[in-house]
Amino acid sequence: MLITPIPHPLRATVRVPGSKSLTNRALLIAALADGTTIIENALFSDDSRYFADSLTRLGFDISLDPEASRMTVTGLGGRIPAEKADLFIGNAGTAARFLSAFLTLGHGEYTLDGDARMRERPIGDLVEALGQLGAKVEAVSGQQPAICPPVKILASGLPGGKTRIAGNISSQFLSALLMAAPCAQSPVEIEVSTELNSKPYVDMTLSIMRDFGVEVRRDGYQFFSVPLTTYHLPLTTYQVESDASAASYFFAAPALCGGTVRVENISRKSVQGDIRFLDVLEKMGCEVRESDNSILITRTSELRGLDMDMGDIPDTAQTLAAIAPFASTPTRIRGIASARVKETDRIHATCAELRRLGAQVDEFEDGMTIYPTFHLQPSNVQTYNDHRMAMAFSLVGLRVPGIEIENPGCVSKTFPNFFDELGKLR
Repeated sequence: MLITPIPHPLRATVRVPGSKSLTNRALLIAALADGTTIIENALFSDDSRYFADSLTRLGFDISLDPEASRMTVTGLGGRIPAEKADLFIGNAGTAARFLSAFLTLGHGEYTLDGDARMRERPIGDLVEALGQLGAKVEAVSGQQPAICPPVKILASGLPGGKTRIAGNISSQFLSALLMAAPCAQSPVEIEVSTELNSKPYVDMTLSIMRDFGVEVRRDGYQFFSVPLTTYHLPLTTYQVESDASAASYFFAAPALCGGTVRVENISRKSVQGDIRFLDVLEKMGCEVRESDNSILITRTSELRGLDMDMGDIPDTAQTLAAIAPFASTPTRIRGIASARVKETDRIHATCAELRRLGAQVDEFEDGMTIYPTFHLQPSNVQTYNDHRMAMAFSLVGLRVPGIEIENPGCVSKTFPNFFDELGKLR
C-alpha cells in the first residue's frame, strides 16, 4: 500500500477502536465471573476474535455484535464447561499467556497452539510458575531450551499456594497468574523475582479485577496476594476504553506534519500506560490539550530528539522511532529488550527498516539511537507480519513520497480500519 504524503498542516479528527488489552482481559474475567457481562466498545480484531473463539470452544455462551462493538459473555463463576479442547490463537500473545493460566482452572485436557511466530515466543516462565501452584502444563513437543506453544494443560483445578515469576520477559505472565488466582482452590501469593517490565499493564490488570470486585493486596511490584473469591460486576455492562496504543499513531501525526489532530473518545486519565506517550510528545515539542472526552495534539515548535526509557510503554517505541529521524537532535530509545520477543524482533526490524529508508541508526540489546535524517528515501517497508511495524512506518509516508507498506492487512491484528482512519488526516 502506497502512503500519500500530506503537504499541509493537519486539521483532522479521528477515532480509534477499543483497547485490545482491556478487551481481552474483560473477556477472560467475564468468563470467570458469575452471570452475564456486556462488554461495550470492545475491539473486534484478529486477537480478540481468537480469544472469543477459544472461549466458545470451551463451552461458554459468547455473543458477538461487531457493528455495535459489543460482546456478551455468560460466566460460570470460575467453572470451565469443556473437558477437552484444542485451541488455536494465531499470534495473539495475550490469548496465549492468559488462556494458559485460565485453563488450569478446568477439569480435563486442553492444548493451546499458535502460528509459526507464536511457536517461537517463550512461555516457559509462566509454565514454571503455574507448576509451582500445582498445575500440570507441559510442552507438546518437548522444545528445548525454551518452552513455547504448543502446550498441553492437564487440568484438575488450580491448587494454589505460593509461586515466583520473572518480570523481565513479559508482564503478561504476571497478569495471567493474577486473573486466574481468585478461582484457585487455595489463596495465591506471587513473588516477582526480577525487575518488572511494562508495569502499567499490570496496573491495568489490577484495575479491571477491582472493577469486577477483586482487590489484590500488594507490595509494590514485588509481591501480590490474591484472595479466593468470585468475580462479579456490580453493573451488567463493562465499558472498554479506546486503545491508547492505537491512538499513539495519530498523536504522533502532527509531530511530523504540523497542525492539530483531535483523537476522540479517549482521556489522559486512561488506565492504559500507553497514554503516557503524550508525555513523550510534549517533551519533543508538542502541545497536548484535553476537551470533551477527546485529546488534541499540536506541534508548537521544532521537533526535538530525546533520551527515553520506554520500558513501561514498549508498544509505542516503534511510533517514536518512526518520527525520530525528523527531529533536530538524536533520539535514544532504551529499556525495551522485551520487544525482541513480540510479534517480531521489534528492535531489529525497526532498525532494519529505518536503514532501508536511509536513516542512521545504532542498535543495542535494549533499544536504539536514531539520528536526524532530513532526506529519507522512497522504500517498500517490510512489516514482518507485525501490525505495529505497518502502522508506525505509515507515519513516515505522511512526510516522505514513495513509502509503500508491504502486507498492510497485518493491521487486522488490532486495528482493522487503521488505514481508513489514517485517510481522515487528509
